[in-house]
Amino acid sequence: MGDKAHTHPGAAGRAVTADHPASIRNVVLVGPSGAGKTTLVEALALTAGALKRAGRVEDGGCVSDYDEIEHRQQRSVQLSVVPVSWDGIKINLLDTPGYADFVGELRAGLRAADAALFVVSAADGVDGSTRMVWEECAAVGMPRAIVVTHLEAARADFEEMTRVCAEAFGAEDPDAVLPLYLPLRGPAGPDGHAPVTGLVGLLTRKVFDYTGGRCTESEPDAEQLPRMDEARNRLIEGIISESEDETLMDRYLGGEQVDVETLIKDLERAVARAAFFPVLPAAPAAEGAAQGLGTVEVLDLIARGFPTPLEREAPAVTTVDGAPREPKPCAPDGPLVAEVVKTASDPYVGRVSLVRVFSGTLRPDETVHVSGHGLTDRGHEDHDVDERIGALSMPFGKQQCPVPQAVAGDLVSVAKLSRAETGDTLSAKDEPLLMAPWEMPDPLLPLAVQAHSKADEDKLSQGLARLVAEDPTMRLEQNQDTRQVVLWCLGEAHADVALERLRTRYGVQVDVVPYRVALRETFATKAAGRGRHVKQSGGHGQYAICEIEVEPLPGGSGIEFVDKVVGGAVPRQFIPSVEKGVRAQAAKGVAAGYPLVDVRVTLVDGKAHSVDSSDAAFQTAGALALREAAADAKIHLLEPVAEVSVLVGDDYVGAVMSDLSSRRGRVLGTEQVGSGRTLVRAEVPETEISRYAVDLRSLSHGTARFDRRYVRHEPMPPHVADRVLEQERAAS
Repeated sequence: MGDKAHTHPGAAGRAVTADHPASIRNVVLVGPSGAGKTTLVEALALTAGALKRAGRVEDGGCVSDYDEIEHRQQRSVQLSVVPVSWDGIKINLLDTPGYADFVGELRAGLRAADAALFVVSAADGVDGSTRMVWEECAAVGMPRAIVVTHLEAARADFEEMTRVCAEAFGAEDPDAVLPLYLPLRGPAGPDGHAPVTGLVGLLTRKVFDYTGGRCTESEPDAEQLPRMDEARNRLIEGIISESEDETLMDRYLGGEQVDVETLIKDLERAVARAAFFPVLPAAPAAEGAAQGLGTVEVLDLIARGFPTPLEREAPAVTTVDGAPREPKPCAPDGPLVAEVVKTASDPYVGRVSLVRVFSGTLRPDETVHVSGHGLTDRGHEDHDVDERIGALSMPFGKQQCPVPQAVAGDLVSVAKLSRAETGDTLSAKDEPLLMAPWEMPDPLLPLAVQAHSKADEDKLSQGLARLVAEDPTMRLEQNQDTRQVVLWCLGEAHADVALERLRTRYGVQVDVVPYRVALRETFATKAAGRGRHVKQSGGHGQYAICEIEVEPLPGGSGIEFVDKVVGGAVPRQFIPSVEKGVRAQAAKGVAAGYPLVDVRVTLVDGKAHSVDSSDAAFQTAGALALREAAADAKIHLLEPVAEVSVLVGDDYVGAVMSDLSSRRGRVLGTEQVGSGRTLVRAEVPETEISRYAVDLRSLSHGTARFDRRYVRHEPMPPHVADRVLEQERAAS
């Protein structure tokens, strides 16, 4: 922020440590896929001396994308941490995936960070998803800055991109989103494109030239001054308007020259208070260069303008029983409160937990209390256990650098916490606490899987359980109605990564099978049936006859069994057997294999034999009677109906409502939510929305989100039911 060049000795392979929260900055990088977040992290690490050369952590590979899946897919799919040291400050850079399917990793990064760098491409602009994340950060007052990348692209225009950012991010005050530096372009090449060769510092009115592979400082040329002064005056007015000194604007407008140091201090305070959001250009270092363009300036901004963990409001805590407690201060000597923000499996050391320490100091070999509540709806069991802390380390690429401790405000990897899952709280065993969980999106794309072989079947449940423990945006369901194992994901890419991790990490090969919605069956009309089970094969035979009547009941009634036998035609001891057989057959279905519901079954007559009648015989007769009644009756298939709530930008409301109608949905209403967004509520059959998570993202360009809740089962239209029945017959 002070427009100065830095040089730092190489420090690759050495753990970066901190002994006090005041010397820590936790910064999450946010932006769309392809914006250059990982490249920027690498450039910052190179400039800070944490890397010896681009793309290498010693021989460990790329500094941030270290998962084999990321190498194959050429994109980030998980949160990674890269610590660097700058001017005595430890900076934890949290690189997050930009693809929407991995928003859980993004939210984990937001939870662990105290400030955010929004990385946007000068060639691509700002997408709707990035705007939504900006609004989330604004809602909690998180300080933010914007880094513009891809300045080398032929159509890149930094000034235009700054205007777009001010429009997208500065809705309330566009003058709060302004550049601190302008890119300086050299002579145009044969293709007409002028490469970026340096920066113009607006506050100090200096030019920083990077053409020699290292930054050199000079005075601006005369032709550069008009462009510089226009942008500088606007920047100064923007900084002063956010200044805590109310007299400064009057003095400035009165002609008083405000010194640069005062402006820089006011800028730093405004950034830390989330009142001003500077825009900085950045580009990776050229081959053989020690610094990337703009990386010094970004590191200065983080170290001097972003808040320390001491300035962050601590998350709410309760006892494990839910009694509220005062938030614990961010003090190394305070009571331990930490949170698992990410869980991963390492092929050599087993489970590794990335932990943010909010209070106290975490040390190896001490026993802590692990609390995990509130995720039972996603397949996570509540647990309160004591566990011993294993080795502590700082992740850096594929390396884990040992550290002796982690103080309040810092991040650290903890090995072999066998019960800790993402979102769990670590606290002192004599004072167990539970932190309020952060908001996670509900996984709404079902993936039905089955083991590929008997050997895979033995390992499937354990592999799935580990996946869900690592990723709280996945939900595991053992559907009793359809007898399917369903892994609920956020999208197709999320599902692909889950399948690949099952195969490569846990050695489980699975087959994806068509997802079945839990349908029901019911009688549309009254019917009667006779069940006759008579067999003689030597010795005691089997003899049972029963006659029933079946009639439909209102939705939600279940199965009602009535005994109207007179004269002892069916002995009293066998009437419960008939009911048992009827209910067993109802659970199996009578038409398409789905459970029968909402009927009254009345036993009206029957016959028994003094020797050959038995409990088993009358169970069989009851089932046969229900099947015969179904053969002569009209059977309705009942499909589940969900209430779907879609939050979408106003530009896409019409398209969303039309799409819901095409899915046999009934729109219940709309309401305005904030500025430029509408909540659309509709009732839609669940058979029509199994892939809605994917389709809605495409329809709204990633700017809409939805949730759903079961409402009821209702009859399926005949033409749809006929198609389902045909599919069931073909499958059998």
